[in-house]
Amino acid sequence: MVRANRQDPRGSNVIPFTPRRRSGKPSILRLSPECDGMELLYANDQHPDTLFSLKILAWARLEDGTTQALVPWLRDLVTASALSDPLNGRWEGYRLPDSDYLFRDAPEHKVQELDAALRFFGKPGDHSRQEIPDTIGTHAVFSQDEFETLSLMEVVSWRVHGDGTPQAMVADEAAVTQTPVLPGDASLVAAEQQEGFRYFFQHGIANRLKEHDPEALAAIAMLAARY
Repeated sequence: MVRANRQDPRGSNVIPFTPRRRSGKPSILRLSPECDGMELLYANDQHPDTLFSLKILAWARLEDGTTQALVPWLRDLVTASALSDPLNGRWEGYRLPDSDYLFRDAPEHKVQELDAALRFFGKPGDHSRQEIPDTIGTHAVFSQDEFETLSLMEVVSWRVHGDGTPQAMVADEAAVTQTPVLPGDASLVAAEQQEGFRYFFQHGIANRLKEHDPEALAAIAMLAARY
C-alpha cells in the first residue's frame, strides 16, 4: 500500500492494516487483467487528508452490468465499491501511477474489452471457467496455531467458476510436476479451501512478513486478536 496526499497521490510506503466489515465477493461474468499498473484509491476517517492505494488485479463485468476493479482484500477478492474498513473506509476512485490522472469510472478500453469478450464467449455456464494470472504479487497467508507461525504462498492465478465465484489458486508443492507453475496447472488448489488459510496480502507486506519485520508482525498479531 502507498500513503499519499490527496493533492499528489505519490507518497511514501506505509503498511496500514484496515480489516473489512463485510464480505464483498462479486458475481463475476468476465475478467480483464489490469496490465498497466492502475491503482485503486481509498480513504478512512482516521486519515482524512490521506489516500491509500492498492494495485488493481483485474476489471470485472458483474452480473448487474457494472464494470469495477477487483483487489484482494484480506480474506476475499472484492470490488471497489465493496471495499470498506472499521474506520468508515470507502473507495474514492482510481489513479494512473506516476501521473495526476484520477478517475471514478472503469477505463473505456477495459469496458470495450469486456463487452467484446462476452459477445464472443457468451455468458458463463455451469461448467465454464476463466483463469487469469496474478500479476500484483498476491500472497496467501496460512496459520494453524493462532499466528504463532506463518506460512506464505504466492498466488499463481485467480479462477472464476460458472457461478461467478472467484478463487485464489496456489500450487500444491507435492503435486507439482513441472515448473514454472502456470494458470490451469493440475497442481493448483484453491487457497481459501486449504486448512489454516487466513488472509491475502500484496507483495510489499508479504515480503516484510518474510523478513520478520516487527511492524508487519505486530499488525498480524492485531488481526489475530480481533478477527
